[in-house]
Amino acid sequence: MPHERFQFTGVGGHQLAAALDTPDGPIKAYALFAHCFTCGKDVLAAKRIAVALAAKGIATLRFDFTGLGSSEGDFANSTFSSNVADLVRAADHLRETRKAPAILIGHSLGGAAILAAAGQIPEAKAVATIAAPSDPVHVTHFFKDRIEDIRAQGEGEVSLAGRPFRIKREFLDDVAEQNLMAQVKQLHRALLVMHSPTDDTVGIDNATNIFISAKHPKSFVSLAGADHLLSGKQDAAYVADVIGAWAERYVDLAPQPAADTGNAPRNVVVQETRNGKFQQIVTTGPHRLIADEPVAVGGDDTGPGPYDFLLTGLGACTSMTMRMYADRKSLPVDRITVTLQHNKIYAKDCEECETREGMLDQIDRVIRIEGELDADQRKRLMEIADKCPVHKTLTSEVRIVTKAAE
Repeated sequence: MPHERFQFTGVGGHQLAAALDTPDGPIKAYALFAHCFTCGKDVLAAKRIAVALAAKGIATLRFDFTGLGSSEGDFANSTFSSNVADLVRAADHLRETRKAPAILIGHSLGGAAILAAAGQIPEAKAVATIAAPSDPVHVTHFFKDRIEDIRAQGEGEVSLAGRPFRIKREFLDDVAEQNLMAQVKQLHRALLVMHSPTDDTVGIDNATNIFISAKHPKSFVSLAGADHLLSGKQDAAYVADVIGAWAERYVDLAPQPAADTGNAPRNVVVQETRNGKFQQIVTTGPHRLIADEPVAVGGDDTGPGPYDFLLTGLGACTSMTMRMYADRKSLPVDRITVTLQHNKIYAKDCEECETREGMLDQIDRVIRIEGELDADQRKRLMEIADKCPVHKTLTSEVRIVTKAAE
């Protein structure tokens, strides 16, 4: 599946590292995934579920919370509330750059955070939790022997999954103040609760509490045999399959046709994927393309280069313009093929050019016209090629206005 990496600004002003797994074909819906406490966006469960959902047409965004993975900031300064706020920021980023998430998914403490964030993401129609606690304070059970010291000293180091983390008194106060079940009662979204009855990290009673508190439509699926982290590949695949099938009832997963904007120009958005040195994702309307540079200049050659796209625009416009003329004049044109190449030449070698020194850009365009046409018809079609709008743009004075985004 195509995989994009980028950053967005979290509620604390830090840059948060994100990954978006997208389908090879049309995107049916967007999902936002929240990972478990002290994990990261690349934990196996999150990665496997996101990739599996992308294969079903659901683009899935996951990101590292503050101070985790590749995100900026200090983990010790984060709280449950700040994580919830960052989930809302992630949804805002999707809304601004692509489309707001219709599906929210959270694993472990990320499931509790998703439940708390859902009310602030109006486009979300379906919420799924995986091994989620019904009370965020549950996470403090993992370092209960350190709670008194943390409260007394203001902060302290704890060991979680064999790794050291600093926890502050503010985190303890924040989780203690949460009333998650009250939010679940006011969820007003379709809810899917998934939990293993043998989960020894977050007990099955948490799923019971969430399910009982929620109003219909709600569903429960047992993840029998799975561990808390869904470390089994088949368990993550099963979760993705169930979410994909369940969401169809509540989310319109039919690919949406492009909106009719009349003659208004539509934006072309080019954004780094952070995969390799130069790879970019190009989005225009419903279309998504990859841009890159050849290996010889430091790229990975995963897509056309900038000049390739420039030549593509000229070639496509040339062929389309000639086709429109041929059809209007009822000319027997079977097929038009345009082959282009960009080179640098010495100005002194161009007799008709005004510039006489240095180097010039030259585009060589070879046009093949198939069909039973006479010489005059072919000559006229070749003249029409120069009337293509992109050709006119490239050979006229072009003004490019550049400004910084707000």
